[in-house]
Amino acid sequence: MPTVKDILAVKGAHVQSIGVDATALEAAILMNDHKIGSLVVMEGGKVIGMFTERDILQRVVAQCGDPRTIKVGEVMTSEVVCCRMQTKLDEARGVMKNRRIRHLPVVDDDRRLLGLVSIGDLNAYETHDHEFTIHVLEEYIHGRV
Repeated sequence: MPTVKDILAVKGAHVQSIGVDATALEAAILMNDHKIGSLVVMEGGKVIGMFTERDILQRVVAQCGDPRTIKVGEVMTSEVVCCRMQTKLDEARGVMKNRRIRHLPVVDDDRRLLGLVSIGDLNAYETHDHEFTIHVLEEYIHGRV
């Protein structure tokens, strides 16, 4: 059964993060520059929140807030669901579906960040797995195995 570790082995462990004292505007610019939908909020080397496109829309724009002055720590999602390297991909997908989230930070026992998996990563992994299975079956059908 594939795990989060399998995705990070291909994707890598680099994650864009930001501190609580950055402004919402700085966070939005960073997300735009890297073409990503979320940032992990770090403090003291540990995951303490997530800052997402949804946070910007609901807690800044919809509240008519000024993104130049609102701090990430004021509007981030502080209830962060994380997973471990050994988390099975089916479990990660279930958590994302049930919690209606698109990103799971991968942490160790001390909540130090090891990577991040997104719903897109899970979909890409599953698609690749299906494509490989199709290829093997085609080879078998055509007697090339």
